Amino acid sequence: MRRKLIQWLGLTGVVALLSYTAAVVFSPLAYPGYNWMTQAVSDLSAETAPSRQLWNQLAAPYNICGVVCATCAALYVLQKQAGTRLFRTGICLFMAMNWVSAVGYGMFPLADSGTKIASFQEIMHIAVTAAVVFLSIASLVCLIVAGCREKTVRRIGLWAAAALALMLIGTIGTGIVPPEYFGMVERFSVFAAVGFNTVLGMYLFNGFKGV
Repeated sequence: MRRKLIQWLGLTGVVALLSYTAAVVFSPLAYPGYNWMTQAVSDLSAETAPSRQLWNQLAAPYNICGVVCATCAALYVLQKQAGTRLFRTGICLFMAMNWVSAVGYGMFPLADSGTKIASFQEIMHIAVTAAVVFLSIASLVCLIVAGCREKTVRRIGLWAAAALALMLIGTIGTGIVPPEYFGMVERFSVFAAVGFNTVLGMYLFNGFKGV
């Protein structure tokens, strides 16, 4: 199978996942006292965090590759008119989520590590998070419904359902579980989106075969 350049760019989804995982796993080494079970991932990249430099180095490929992968997937399905309109809408919403995440968190990083929200920058950080969560859920719901209606995109719909389940566990769980487990459930949400982006990247790599 001869692949076009845009299909090869689907592999950036894998690079993004590996980069993000490395940042989450190794950045705490530069943050004395960091507890992954109680603290959010964003604490590692906060402006005052001692791990910020290491995080930026490890997450640099993720910051670029995540957006590239989602954008190329959206452009490909739009160009090929793959799947149904609802399916393409879901892919485009997921692309928008990646752009909002990349630009929003870049403009408004967490000013200080911890859970206290006081400054304008921290409030905007929370606003960006809310927009990312909304777009993520909206895109995944579109893909789930499209998968229920159309057999050719059913597998992607199942992947979307799995990602949504993990995302809801993280989103709802952070408000339910005791503070000492906040960081653990929060990671379900962040890895759900990154993981699903990787799935789309692999579908793009294979030309959304069967869609």
